[in-house]
Amino acid sequence: MRYLITACLILWASSGAAFEIEARTEFNTDNSTATLNIISTTDTALFAPLIHSFQQANPRISVIYTAASSSQINVAIVEESAQFDIAISSAMDLQIKLANDGFASRYASDATALVPDWGQWRDSIFAFTQEPAEIVLNRAAFSNQEIPQTRAAMIELLRNEPNKFNGRIGTYDVRSSGLGYLFATQDSRTSETYWRLTELMGQLNARLYCCSSDMIEDVSTGKIAIAYNVLGSYAAARDDLADKIIIIEPQDYATVMLRTALILKGTAEQQGAELFMDHLLSQAWTQTPESQQQNLRRIPLGPGLLVFLDRLKRQQFLKEWESAILQ
Repeated sequence: MRYLITACLILWASSGAAFEIEARTEFNTDNSTATLNIISTTDTALFAPLIHSFQQANPRISVIYTAASSSQINVAIVEESAQFDIAISSAMDLQIKLANDGFASRYASDATALVPDWGQWRDSIFAFTQEPAEIVLNRAAFSNQEIPQTRAAMIELLRNEPNKFNGRIGTYDVRSSGLGYLFATQDSRTSETYWRLTELMGQLNARLYCCSSDMIEDVSTGKIAIAYNVLGSYAAARDDLADKIIIIEPQDYATVMLRTALILKGTAEQQGAELFMDHLLSQAWTQTPESQQQNLRRIPLGPGLLVFLDRLKRQQFLKEWESAILQ
């Protein structure tokens, strides 16, 4: 097996389209008879092991894996009609919208039957991970500091030591990050504490980010001391940073995102897409016990997620968010 990586933020060049991609990786197999095109928000390095195990079972299927932001995935599929077979995203609301607007194929198999009812919608969207939004701290900055375990404790800390944390807090720019917008809207539904914390982060000149990986990197170097609403799975995967960061799962509540996959309608590789979906879900649900932690707040997978995608609702939320964070 061999694979070729083309990385960096570039425009999709194959058809003159305008959507941006972060990396394009070709997982080529010897004697390949089919090529599966996947577009995904998941970093290639995290997904590569699953692709390799899929190809061990299906050695005649090559895979082209395109990494892009959740918003750019929707641009690619809805606006540019780019040809992909499977869409994988952390932005549950945008996945629901794709299915609701007719871009997803229905599929049922022994593997999809493994998915709990709360983890699938209309036999079209299937969850394969449960990932909490967490807080990542710079270990050196908190060496002589009590570790905040709740948002209320975080607010108290920032109010007591504004000079220490001014310009050293990071969070998603929800105007451009689909996952950041999803976490923010869900936070606002769960507790008013979110708005108090957001206003305080704004007063302390919070830095805004596109993605978890960039926040984690800046926490590890000390550029920022706190990253709020980071994907815990990305932080936990950085074994090389264990001595530089602290990962906190908030004890008041932790919003849990379901990473989902769907087979796109009109796929040119229906059989290959179904084989991949079966492999993905079998790997996920034969070894993933349901968590019983009381502080976890799983985002419901369903049409309720479309509420904050309404144009006027989104405009109003972003107006309030900008008022709080851009001070």
